[in-house]
Amino acid sequence: MTGNRPAPFTADDYRARMRRAARAAEDAGLAGLLVAPGPDLVWLTGYTPTAITERLTLLVLAAGQDPVLVVPALEAQDAAHAAGAPALTLRDWTDGKDPYAATASLLDGAGRFGVSDNAWALHLLALQQALPGTSYVSLTAGLPMLRAVKDAAELAHLAAAGAAADATYEEIRTVPFGGRRESDVAGDLADLLRRFGHSQVDFTIVASGPNGANPHHEAGDRVIEQGDMVVLDFGGLLHGYGSDTSRTVHVGEPDAEERRVHDVVREAQEAGFRAVRPGAACQDVDRAARAVITEAGYGEYFIHRTGHGIGVTTHEPPYMIEGEELPLVPGMCFSVEPGVYLPGRFGVRIEDIVTVTEEGGRRLNDTTRELVIVD
Repeated sequence: MTGNRPAPFTADDYRARMRRAARAAEDAGLAGLLVAPGPDLVWLTGYTPTAITERLTLLVLAAGQDPVLVVPALEAQDAAHAAGAPALTLRDWTDGKDPYAATASLLDGAGRFGVSDNAWALHLLALQQALPGTSYVSLTAGLPMLRAVKDAAELAHLAAAGAAADATYEEIRTVPFGGRRESDVAGDLADLLRRFGHSQVDFTIVASGPNGANPHHEAGDRVIEQGDMVVLDFGGLLHGYGSDTSRTVHVGEPDAEERRVHDVVREAQEAGFRAVRPGAACQDVDRAARAVITEAGYGEYFIHRTGHGIGVTTHEPPYMIEGEELPLVPGMCFSVEPGVYLPGRFGVRIEDIVTVTEEGGRRLNDTTRELVIVD
């Protein structure tokens, strides 16, 4: 760490990731990976094209061969300045040439390849035409855990993002809520996230009163009133890694049921956190949180999974949901965010990002989970 900023990733970091990805592909019976611009390419190389167009940009990874990034000639200079560029070979192509023929020469003509989820059909179909003996599987299906286990440097980035989100919450608690529109408070949240270092704000949910019963409510023109419960859920990217936290506040004094529901959700969130340990299944976290809410009589109002992974995007595998038997591994990072949503009345959600440690779990969000009273 340098001050509050995590140390930047080096070419060696990206080289290690590309080698790990190539080995994972081989272990999964794949001939290699084809990675288009998007989160996987950023994670593997540090490269983001200035514009994603119809021109082919594709990283080719396979065990036993050097990584190759196929890029348009007019973007080759930018690609060469990416942090991971020293760990790969650039192969550029010029307009008027066939980029698929150039890429085909790098591939096993009878191989099965993992393809990043956001690859354009235009490019994949052209590769199939150039190499009709190949077949493909999405990375979500073929290697869903490729980015799931974070190393120490990535954990430092996620911790910094979590600390910035915590600072945002501490500040938003001090602003007026009553008499202002949800969108006004959402604007405050976005401004604060940027003030505390976020380069990208992905969402600022401010769901007041009955709007709180919609987990993904988009902040609107509703004026927040005295007596409202208000769900706050916000996050984005800081130094390329995600934050995501939720707290529920109340304008003025809550009534007995509002306090009870908040207490139930807080206890459920704590139970989900306590279930985090190496070797436990992802579904165990969901079950632990859900059991508390169900026992309290609100089970039918907990209408989403307990958590999702986070990294270079704010939503990615693994998922804390019934039926997901994948074991937790130290370095995995995900949200624990149970909620109760009473239609037409109010909602409550409490969310922390948690990382799996050798001993159990560690929260990356440390603000109070108690019900906070705001003006």
